[in-house]
Amino acid sequence: MILLTANRSMKGEDSLEQVLREENTLDSLPVITIGDADRFLADRTYRNHCVDRILEILLNIEIWMGVGRLFIP
Repeated sequence: MILLTANRSMKGEDSLEQVLREENTLDSLPVITIGDADRFLADRTYRNHCVDRILEILLNIEIWMGVGRLFIP
């Protein structure tokens, strides 16, 4: 399962970023983070660009194992 989120928080010991730093391994799937959630919902072109990038990542998932977080677009 791949986590798709707009959570960009990197503060606090229970933040997503801290969990990734502590728990990520070479076999871990990436967390995909959308750069601008409001724009994703409002802008079709931006949304399509994000979807294209997600598909690229999924089709080549073995390349992205263990990277932690991927920001799109």
